[in-house]
Amino acid sequence: MSNIRSFSLFPTLSDSLLSNRFDQMDRLFSQLTGNRPITSDHPYNLKQINDAHYQLTVSVPGYKENELTVSLKGGKLCIQGEQAAELVDESEKWIHQGITQNKFSLEFNLGKNVKIEKAGLSSGLLTLDIEYEIPEEEKPQLIAIENKETKA
Repeated sequence: MSNIRSFSLFPTLSDSLLSNRFDQMDRLFSQLTGNRPITSDHPYNLKQINDAHYQLTVSVPGYKENELTVSLKGGKLCIQGEQAAELVDESEKWIHQGITQNKFSLEFNLGKNVKIEKAGLSSGLLTLDIEYEIPEEEKPQLIAIENKETKA
């Protein structure tokens, strides 16, 4: 069984320039998830480091680096995992087997101007450092106001 979830990590630029992007993401996550996480099998944390840097941590217990694939194309981040099938010993009698080896896929629509700075796996946590670059032409510009009443 595959868990495919899709949501937007970053709001559109026009909505985020004059307000706090982190607050918007928090509201977006709440709207999409309600009172439960998007996926119970692979919960995640999203932390804002500063205006342009974020850190996404996904729980992937039991997975090794070679069993995970992380890709970014067209603003869509895809994290996939597939563990090698374990040989089953027919003589063993399982009372409970709650640790599964299912394939999974998580999708995050990051939008444009995003790049993954690095990815690391430690203690069952996949951590991605994300940089959100706002092009100069899309950043807010301060316009100088001249006072026409006080001429020298």
